[in-house]
Amino acid sequence: MEQYKQEFIRFMVESQVLKFGEFTLKSGRKSPFFMNAGAYVTGSQLKRLGEYYAKAIHAKYGDDFDVLFGPAYKGIPLSVVTAIAYSELYGKEIRYCSDRKEEKDHGADKGSFLGSKLKDGDRVIMIEDVTTSGKSMEETVPKVRGAADVEIVGLMVSLDRMEVGKGGEKCALEEVKDLYGFETSAIVTMEEVVEELYNKECNGQVVIDDTLKQAIDAYYQQYGAK
Repeated sequence: MEQYKQEFIRFMVESQVLKFGEFTLKSGRKSPFFMNAGAYVTGSQLKRLGEYYAKAIHAKYGDDFDVLFGPAYKGIPLSVVTAIAYSELYGKEIRYCSDRKEEKDHGADKGSFLGSKLKDGDRVIMIEDVTTSGKSMEETVPKVRGAADVEIVGLMVSLDRMEVGKGGEKCALEEVKDLYGFETSAIVTMEEVVEELYNKECNGQVVIDDTLKQAIDAYYQQYGAK
């Protein structure tokens, strides 16, 4: 596993973004782990987060793209911090764009989008926190493709939960890929998280012990993507 992935896993735990225990998800599933990207709140956390996204995008998609699109609301800061990190790490100026939940009908920046306008020929990478159902893509992909003649290169999320999406067989990222025809990827998968943390100390304690590992395995027996 690449070093930036190992660092990112520990960063999620240290930032209390990735938690372990018993959680009821929006889907109603009872999960032994939960990720909340809204817990990245400090300047140093956001700086590091942007760097991890930039490294993952660079490794997966290269540098031949123009715009980072972050769906409102959580995708807005993600697209901003990653664009900053891309400039610092790779010397490439990437524009950011996000959608508005409600269209602005006044001022110089009126319309449905924040940040850069989408232009014909733009190559776009979508950026999100975590995709469990793919629902946000249903709303944002038509908006992006309807704004200009753009090519969506791919989607990058921070964590692939690796559980079945709405179709009941494939994971949500695979469903998005099949439905919209662009690549999907994550900085890390839950398999990599378990590999990095199982019976190893993080912040002075073992995060995933034998009991929690059994709970995670049982969860994937029931909800894991085929």
